[in-house]
Amino acid sequence: MTSTSGSRYVGSQRVSMDRHIAKQNVQFIAKKLGFDDCRISRAKVATHAEEYKRWIEDGCAGDMKWLERNVERRVDPAKVLEGAFSVVSLAMNYFPGAEDPDVDYRIARYAWNDDYHDVIEERLKEMNLAMEGLGGIQRFYTDTGPLLERDFATDSGLGWSGKSTVQIHRKLGTWFFLAELITTLDLPPDLPFGDHCGKCTRCIDACPTNAITAPHRMDARRCISYLTIEHKGSIPLEFRKQIGDRIYGCDDCLDACPWNRFAQISRETRFHARESIFQNRLRDFLELDDDGFRSLFAKSPIKRIKRSRFLRNVCVALGNVGSDDDLPALERMAKGEDALVAEHAQWAIEEIKKGM
Repeated sequence: MTSTSGSRYVGSQRVSMDRHIAKQNVQFIAKKLGFDDCRISRAKVATHAEEYKRWIEDGCAGDMKWLERNVERRVDPAKVLEGAFSVVSLAMNYFPGAEDPDVDYRIARYAWNDDYHDVIEERLKEMNLAMEGLGGIQRFYTDTGPLLERDFATDSGLGWSGKSTVQIHRKLGTWFFLAELITTLDLPPDLPFGDHCGKCTRCIDACPTNAITAPHRMDARRCISYLTIEHKGSIPLEFRKQIGDRIYGCDDCLDACPWNRFAQISRETRFHARESIFQNRLRDFLELDDDGFRSLFAKSPIKRIKRSRFLRNVCVALGNVGSDDDLPALERMAKGEDALVAEHAQWAIEEIKKGM
C-alpha cells in the first residue's frame, strides 16, 4: 500500500518519509546511475498544450503519426498515470567531442554509437525500482511515451526550450538526452531556470532548409533529421541539395548554440564514436546487404530506419559530394529491385554527371 506523500507501509505500521528527504534520495539515485542532472516539476497540464495541438492540426508532424495519437494523454500526465503528482526530469550527456570523424559523410552525434533508448532505459528501470521503495508508482520514458517532455524539463529548471525547439542546459549545452518518470510521489518542485536565448538566432540562421519557421516553432517536414530518419518515402527534390553529406540526422542547429561552450565529453563511452561505422567511405555503404546492414548497425539507432531508407540517404549524399569513382556503385543501385533506392541512385548519377 502506498501514498503520494512519500510514505509507505511495512506490515501494519506506517513509515513516513519527509518529502524533501525523498527528493534528495531520488536525486542521489539519479546521480549514482550516471544521470547528469535531475530536477522535479508538478504533474500538471503541459504549459504549451494548446500550441502543441495547433502544431499537430497544421500538419507539422509530417509522417510521425504517433504524435497525433493520444494528444490529451501527451499533454496531461494525470491521464497517463492515475494519482500522478510529480515529474522527475533527467538529463544524460551524450557529447562525443567537437571534431567529426575523418570521413566523407556526417551522422548526427547522438547516433555515433549505441541507441540511447537501450542505454537509458536500463537505468530508468533501476530508478523506478528505487522509487517504488520510497512508496511511489511510476511511468518512465525516454522519448518513448505520451509526454511533452521539454515542457516539464523547462518547468523543473532543467534548461529551457531554445528557439530551435531543442532543450538547452546551462552546463551541457544542447548535447544531452531527456528522460522522465511520472510519479505519485509528492516531491518538492524545483524552480524554472528561465529562457536564456535572448536575441540570439544562430540556430534559426544555421538551419539548411529553414525548418525553424519562427522562434520555438519547427516544421518537421522541412527538417533534415526528419527527412533522413522519420520520413519513409522519397526525399522531396527541393531538399536534396541542402542535405549535403548528411546520411542520418543533422546537428546544425545544435552546433550553432553558444551555450555549447560549456559542454564536456560524455562519461558514457557507449555514446562515443564507434570505429566500425566510421572506417567506411560513403560508397562502401552501398555494398551492404540486409545482414551486413544489421551487423554493422547492431545496437545503433540507425538500425531502426532499415537498409532501404539508409541507402536512400547515402545516394542523396553521393549526389551532393560524390565523384565519377562512385558511379559504378550508384549504377548498380539504380538497376536494383528496391524502387526507393533506385530512384535516389539515379538522381545521384545525374547530379555527379552534371559536375563532370
